Formats: sequence, structure tokens, C-alpha cells
Amino acid sequence: MLWATRSLRIALRQSLNLSRAMASDTILGSPGPVEIAMRQKLVTLLQPSKLIITNESQLHRHHAAMRSQGGGNGETHFAVQVISDAFKGKNTVQRHRLIYSALSEEFSQGLHALSLNTKTSEEAQRCQAEN
Repeated sequence: MLWATRSLRIALRQSLNLSRAMASDTILGSPGPVEIAMRQKLVTLLQPSKLIITNESQLHRHHAAMRSQGGGNGETHFAVQVISDAFKGKNTVQRHRLIYSALSEEFSQGLHALSLNTKTSEEAQRCQAEN
């Protein structure tokens, strides 16, 4: 029993190390040209206090639209979290339109989808206080 437990621990540790290596290539690797352009445009436009861009393209490679493009260019789907006072007085649709408009060139060149989380600094503070 002790041997099986030790073997299981070793197998789990090896699996975890492999997962970490894959995650570091995906998450900690150098951003591609689409992500760099997105960051530059959003920083210039919104002057955010927080901007997190996560490339989620690898999660969508199996979708029909991505399969037809051979999996896309690796920069097709992103999650964007942004806190900016440029959103004050704007509803969610207006905020999203602002971002989509700023990234129109990227959409025309293969960017397929964005998952957006947009808040003002006041809204972010309120959410943080609730948690």
C-alpha cells in the first residue's frame, strides 16, 4: 500500500510538472503581435488602472471556425479585464463598443472573439469591498 501511494505521488508530481511547463509556455510566454497591439491601443485609449489580457485561443482551437483556419494564428480569442475611469457614464454595451471599435483592425486580421470585463475604479472598489 505504501508503495502504491508513493508511486501515485510521483506520477501526480510528474503530471503537475508537465502541466506547469505547458502553462508557462502559454501564459508566461512572450505575447504575440495581436496581444501587443491590443495592449498598446487599449492603454492609449483608456489609460486603465488595471489591464489584464489573457490569450484563450488554445481553448477554442476545436471550434468549427478555428478548424477551418487550421486552428487560427494562435491569437484569436482573448479575455480582457480592464478598470478605467474612461468608462464613467457609459453602460456595458457602450464600453464594449468602445473596445471593439479600437480593435477593429485586429478583428479584420483574424481576432475572433473577446470576453470583456469592464469596470470603473469605483465599481472595482465596490466589488472588492463586497468580497
